[in-house]
Amino acid sequence: MQTSINVIPLVSLIINNYNYDRFLAHAIDSALSQTYKNVEVIVIDDGSQDSSQAIIASYGEKIVAIAKENGGQASCYNIGFAASHGDIICFLDADDVFLPHKIAEIVAAFQRSDNIGWCFHSLTLIDQDNHSLPGTTTVNYVTQACDFRALLTAGKMPPNLPPSSCLCFRRSLLAQILPMPTSKALRAGDNYVKFVAVGLSQGFMLADSLTLQRIHDANMVTMQPQKAHLTAREYAYTGSWLRREFPEFRKFANKLLSLAICITWRLVDSDRENTQTIQDYLSCSTALEKLKIYLLAIYYTRKTLIVKLLRAISQFLVASSLYQPSRKLETSNRKPL
Repeated sequence: MQTSINVIPLVSLIINNYNYDRFLAHAIDSALSQTYKNVEVIVIDDGSQDSSQAIIASYGEKIVAIAKENGGQASCYNIGFAASHGDIICFLDADDVFLPHKIAEIVAAFQRSDNIGWCFHSLTLIDQDNHSLPGTTTVNYVTQACDFRALLTAGKMPPNLPPSSCLCFRRSLLAQILPMPTSKALRAGDNYVKFVAVGLSQGFMLADSLTLQRIHDANMVTMQPQKAHLTAREYAYTGSWLRREFPEFRKFANKLLSLAICITWRLVDSDRENTQTIQDYLSCSTALEKLKIYLLAIYYTRKTLIVKLLRAISQFLVASSLYQPSRKLETSNRKPL
C-alpha cells in the first residue's frame, strides 16, 4: 500500500538524559551508528549535575544539544519534539541503547500503511556492564498490526506495552499528544504518551528486539527501593492528565486511579504526594464514579492477594515434591529388621 510518508523519511531520535554520564556516550553512539542514515539526534540534558554536558558538547554538530533545568522525562519529550523535524519520532533513554538496524526496521513498519500511527517493539535486558540479563519485560510479542482504541475507550487495559526506548511515533500522531502535562514529582512520562497513542490510533508491534534496556541501581523506577510508590504515582498522575486532556478516555483514567489506590493500600508507609493526587482526582469525580473506582481497587487488591496465595501454595507443593523422594529413598535403603 502506498503511504504518504517520504520514501526516505527523516527520523528524529530524542535522547533524554539526567545524570547518566556513565551511559550517555553509548546511547548517543548507538543513535549515530544506525544503518539507516537519514536521522537527526537530539539530546536533552535535564539539568544534570555530573559530567553529562561535557560529554554532549564533545559531539559538536553531530547532534542537536539542548540543556534545560530539571523538569522530568515529560518535559524532555515536550522540548525534544518541539525541536525535531522528523516524520517519525523515536525516544531513547540515556541509559539504553538502540541496535544498529532499529531505525531501518521502524521506517519499514511505518511504510506499510498510513493508518499506522505508532510502532512499538520488544527489547533485551542488559546490566550496567553491557552483559545480557535473562528474561524480558516484553513477553510474547508478535509482529502484527494492532488496534487497541476500543479497549481504551471502554476503560480496559491494553496488552503489555514496552517502556520509553521502544516507542516510535508518526509525527502527525505525536502532535496530538505533545506537549503533555508535566510535574517534577513524576520521574517518568512514557505511560501517558503510549496510552494516549494506542487510544487514538492504530499501530504496529514488532516482535524483534531492537533496544537494549539497561537495568542498574540508578534506573528512574525499575530498581528504586520506592518502586511501588513511584508506580502508584505514575498511575495517579497519568489518570489525572488523561481525564483532563482526553475526556473520551475517562473510564480508562478511572481504572488507572483504581490501580494507584490498590498499590497505596498495600504499602505500609504512606506517600503524601500520591495521597493528595488521589484525593484531588476523587474530588472531581461523581459519586457513581467514586464507587466504581473503589470497587475496582478492592477487586485488584483481592486479586493480588489471591495470586500471592496461589504462588505460595505452588512453592510449598514444589518444595514438598522435592522433599518426598528423599524420604522414600531413605526408607528404601533401610535394612529389614
